[in-house]
Amino acid sequence: MTATRLPAALAPWAATLSALSPELAVALGPLLRRLDTLVGTREPVVDVLGDPDGLGGLTRAGRPDRLLPSEWLLADAHPDEFLRRFVDGELLHHASEFSTPAVRGRIVALVDSGPAQAGAGRLVQLAALLVLHRRAAARGTELVVGVLGDPDGHWLTGDLAELLPAWLASRRPADPTPEDVARAQAGLDAEDRAWVLTSPRLGEQLQARARVLTSEVARWSAEGATGVTVRIDGATTELPLPAAEIAVRALRGREFRRAAAPAVVAVPSEAAGVAGGALPAFTTDTRTLLARGRHPSFLLAANLPNSGNGPATEVRAKRHKLHGPVLAAGRIGRRLIALYARGDQLVPYVSGRPLSPAGGEQAGFTAELAAFGLDRAGLDGQFTRPVLPLLRGGDDLLLPLAGRWWRIAPDGTVTDDGEVGRGAEGPQHFNRFREPRLYGRSLPVGAARARHLLHSGATVAWSEDGRDWEVRNGQGQAHRISFRENADVIGLVHHEAVPALITCTRSGLLVRHVRADGVRTLTRFSGGTTLPAVHPTLPLIAAETRPGRIVVGDAYTGRIHHLIGSDD
Repeated sequence: MTATRLPAALAPWAATLSALSPELAVALGPLLRRLDTLVGTREPVVDVLGDPDGLGGLTRAGRPDRLLPSEWLLADAHPDEFLRRFVDGELLHHASEFSTPAVRGRIVALVDSGPAQAGAGRLVQLAALLVLHRRAAARGTELVVGVLGDPDGHWLTGDLAELLPAWLASRRPADPTPEDVARAQAGLDAEDRAWVLTSPRLGEQLQARARVLTSEVARWSAEGATGVTVRIDGATTELPLPAAEIAVRALRGREFRRAAAPAVVAVPSEAAGVAGGALPAFTTDTRTLLARGRHPSFLLAANLPNSGNGPATEVRAKRHKLHGPVLAAGRIGRRLIALYARGDQLVPYVSGRPLSPAGGEQAGFTAELAAFGLDRAGLDGQFTRPVLPLLRGGDDLLLPLAGRWWRIAPDGTVTDDGEVGRGAEGPQHFNRFREPRLYGRSLPVGAARARHLLHSGATVAWSEDGRDWEVRNGQGQAHRISFRENADVIGLVHHEAVPALITCTRSGLLVRHVRADGVRTLTRFSGGTTLPAVHPTLPLIAAETRPGRIVVGDAYTGRIHHLIGSDD
């Protein structure tokens, strides 16, 4: 759902309401907005605004001293047009940037699924879940739902498209008790902020009334309930309900939209541009960004110049035409080396000096797919993922493929070189940040045993749950970084010995920079068509913000340095 399909008052809710049909979104509008006002006094989007952190982005409101220089040029050359834009609010200003304080806890909704909350009570719960989810996303955390009376530790999580059907299906034959509430609250983290969504009968029995939302029917018509009385921490108000017909369809789950497909998808090669589904990647420590082109047999390589403080510069990607779809590539010294599939073989392509262990004639390095335990059909799925890294190990080439490391000798002999590290081979692509053998140093004891590992340069981070991370930089300084958003860690960067995680939400591709002392949303790298690529050692991030257009910039500040596009 887009904002244009909603009334103007609900346009800011477009992302949240995308999990509902347009009809239900509009019908819930009055209840949603008034409930958001009630909840907002007790659940602010952020506790504090944060510290000023320079300028970022553009806005149509601001002080005159923050007007873009181009607007002052317009005032000088075309004063009437400048005045018109001023009156209509069309002048562009630099927007202030703030470093948001890190949010440690989740927002938790403990819902009553018993008979007392059937019907109108469940509609109020639906609206409350939408309100809390939107506020959790704005805070950089996540919403989790616990059903009162469920076994300990059983939480409903995920995006709204997954969360709402699971919540709706959680019907219980008996009303919960105060003991059920106490048991659920005992399983929360200290930083979590819990809301209880229940009936007035149970609400009155709870000793702690903070963030307790109760509802009961207040008005009826011939078609059914038309209004409810909602109480939050002693404050009471009457709110309208949607019409009976749409309300019944909602309570039967017919107005929920199904979960979207995974963000990284295969794009027909005829329609792909520079990165139109081609998935940009940094495969080595160099400043070279790689991607497949419009056809998978084209390899596009952009060598990124060192960035200054000036405006973003255009960088053209050089096109290399191979004789088969590109599987892996990497810049090694002054050479660009790639492997492509030709029939039942992997064949090398070299741009630069011939690839030879002794500087002689072009070496072979042509390997049979059968040596990897694959055939051509088993390899095709790799071409919808980012280009794999290709490294040099002595005279051999090193390739991570199908969960194993492989060593390819100059004569084409393939040797199994060990298992890819846990977590390095994810469902979407190989992640070199998670591969222990690429760290280059001895891992700390805690990192070697942890379930989750990240490394970048001399910095290493580890975690047991993927949310709370221990980080140690090259100087041995220890940091702790935590987040609660329903997001994946896609990179680790550091600036002046201060580390930060780069996370990306599983829906909407919202990219954030998470430090121990704060969170910054990297707006310019969010909402693209695929997962962004983070450099393995430098604070660089690249994202395809629209088909055929890649932006590259600083993963620490969020500033764009380079723009890459191509007609290839």
